[in-house]
Amino acid sequence: MKIRHVSNGIFTTVDQIEGTLVAPAEGFYWIDADVEDLVVLQPLFGMHDLAVEDCLNEEEQRPKIEIYESHYFIVINSIRFDDEEIFLRALNIFLGQHYIITVTKQKINELRSLKPILWEQEVSRPDQFLYYLTDLVVDNYFLVGDRIDNRIETLEEAILMHTRKSHLNEIIGLRGEILWVRKVLGPQREVIFTLNKKELRLIDDQLQKYFSDVYENAIKISESFDTYRDLMGNLREAYQSSLSSRANEIMRVFTAITTIFMPLTFLTGIYGMNFDFLPFVHAGWGAYVLLGIMVVLGCGMLYIFRKKEWL
Repeated sequence: MKIRHVSNGIFTTVDQIEGTLVAPAEGFYWIDADVEDLVVLQPLFGMHDLAVEDCLNEEEQRPKIEIYESHYFIVINSIRFDDEEIFLRALNIFLGQHYIITVTKQKINELRSLKPILWEQEVSRPDQFLYYLTDLVVDNYFLVGDRIDNRIETLEEAILMHTRKSHLNEIIGLRGEILWVRKVLGPQREVIFTLNKKELRLIDDQLQKYFSDVYENAIKISESFDTYRDLMGNLREAYQSSLSSRANEIMRVFTAITTIFMPLTFLTGIYGMNFDFLPFVHAGWGAYVLLGIMVVLGCGMLYIFRKKEWL
């Protein structure tokens, strides 16, 4: 657990947690905690049992906001895209009058990226901290969306150039990841809408207007992932169409080969019969003549097929 006093974007480390129970003369306290630290934090800050239970829950949390008497409990999901797999990590936030507590199970990149922003904007209030953190989390969805878009384009080119069975697994896997994220985007958008529209005493009225910009970005992200879902459906259709086209090409080649060998098989079948009066049977050069006819016949049919673009 790391305890910091933040005033005008300047961070000062605090050693004793008890000192954060009283509002500072300037600024606020930021407590960056792990879930194990809730044992200490809950009795000190009066955290609701249900909120603590949500933080400790092993299952992924649905984004939400809970209004309590002394604080707000907010859950938003950070996103990462590593090794072609999307990771959603719950960011639990307790917002008080003079403090903000962030509780996470894993490392959240946005918390590390937030410090320069707080210093540059000279942040001195916990609701400002919440705004910049939410804005940073939402912006990262755009970065992940760009990577998904590039992945879809690369997959589409690969399918059109040379379809492989592994492409279907990639399509199914990526589509599942996109649908998974879409389930989170709706509730998360509603959380930001609440921060934007609802009268909340712990959030300054002027600051609420800034949340409208974050809400617009959340809507754009939701629409983008709807588009990605549709693109994955089109990509699967393209995969099936490419497979059908490839199968037709293979069948066309096999049909042409069969057609070419039909007259050759006919000739060999006739000369395989036990009759003495067949042409060139008793001639020493008869076999060469027959082979020459078969070669000319096969090459001629192959030429005709290519000229008619059947092959």
